[in-house]
Amino acid sequence: MANGTVITSTDILQADILAEDGRIAAMADGLPTEGCTVIDARGCLVMPGGVDVHTHLNLEVGGEKVSDGFYTGSAAAAFGGTTTIVEHPGFGPPGCDLNYQTNLYHQQADREMVIDYGLHAVIQHIDRAVLDDITLLPEQGIASLKVYLTYSGRLSDEAIIEVLKTAHAAGVRVTFHAENHAIISSLTNNFRTMGDCSNPMLHPASRPDYAEAEAVFRLIQLARAAGEVPIYIVHLSTAAGLEIIRKARSQGSEIYAETCPQYLVLTEDCYKKPGDEGLQYILSPPLRRQEDCDALWDGLGDDSIDVVATDHCSFSRTQKVERGRTDIFAAPGGIPGVETRMPLLFSEGVVKKRIGLNRFVRLTATNPAKIMGLAPHKGDLAIGGDADMIILDPRVKKTISSPLLHQHVDYTPFAGMEIQGWPTTVIQRGQIVIKDKQLKIARGAGSFVQRKI
Repeated sequence: MANGTVITSTDILQADILAEDGRIAAMADGLPTEGCTVIDARGCLVMPGGVDVHTHLNLEVGGEKVSDGFYTGSAAAAFGGTTTIVEHPGFGPPGCDLNYQTNLYHQQADREMVIDYGLHAVIQHIDRAVLDDITLLPEQGIASLKVYLTYSGRLSDEAIIEVLKTAHAAGVRVTFHAENHAIISSLTNNFRTMGDCSNPMLHPASRPDYAEAEAVFRLIQLARAAGEVPIYIVHLSTAAGLEIIRKARSQGSEIYAETCPQYLVLTEDCYKKPGDEGLQYILSPPLRRQEDCDALWDGLGDDSIDVVATDHCSFSRTQKVERGRTDIFAAPGGIPGVETRMPLLFSEGVVKKRIGLNRFVRLTATNPAKIMGLAPHKGDLAIGGDADMIILDPRVKKTISSPLLHQHVDYTPFAGMEIQGWPTTVIQRGQIVIKDKQLKIARGAGSFVQRKI
């Protein structure tokens, strides 16, 4: 890589980058090029490949499967500048062991992924066998697991404390979907008794900001009871939740917070769109108010939020309309975003001067890699690290639309947004993945990454 402006997590410098055997071998200005394949990055930014630690590329829920799958989902991620994902599997059959879903996903992903990947374990009940299996996760290269406070596989407070203790002793990061199930259920039942459940605005009304804030607060106390155990909150969506995290951090708690582009650039006004268009935005947590978006941007700027991931979950508009037209609570939840994460954050964050270049790298690559056990090989540009990098042209302007993107789904929630800055070349472990708007690597070329906290 020659002639580009290199952006690391801490530095901005003019430098060439030499990759050998999949790793960065040298990084300096004016490196010799004899015998090398030279990629000219003149006028562009060279950054670490993106790390998205919250995807659902292959999810199936209630008989509905997402549109992508591992192949097209990972290809779309690559076109958007992401070179590593960590996939959250869905729940397995009732009573299944902890390894059931990770084994299944591992087999499928190995054949399909074009970029590197890791897996989170998912817990839907606990017993002695599950707790024992948590202790064995690091031997399998799995360094994190997910717990839900809502949905059918949610855990009780007592079970969460047991999971936190066991996982922390084993060196496993615990991530949480933080919404209060009782609040959501009560409000949803109230709306159902009223009769007409076709208005998409009932979705945010049934999952208010205080449902998230209560769950975040409770998790912090449960982590204290478990022995001041670190926790990771996925897809934070509210100003109220963020303030609770800030206060707990000031008191010494170790909490990592993740948000997603949809909570930064979209609001609940999307549910008011005409016809069936509002159904596109059914996801959980729901889209919030502009005040929440503004607060989350402040959290990105002052380091209160550590990671921008996607929660990519590409149920189609067709699926949402078929299931949810007369009952929005039956619509499958989730939106696509794996391809647009980095361009959106660059355009809305860096170009609009809400965050700097180094902060952009930390949010999209370095921090998620460190927190989820992918560092030091992933997440930054440094000698000895994997040669995962992107060339981003800050001059390129595009209008987001479904035909522009490569994700296999019939809509994008960000349609019509004007974006400045887009990855033009993507390299993984020294191999060209994306160049000249084409995928240059074969199905199955991605590798499972052994992670360790």
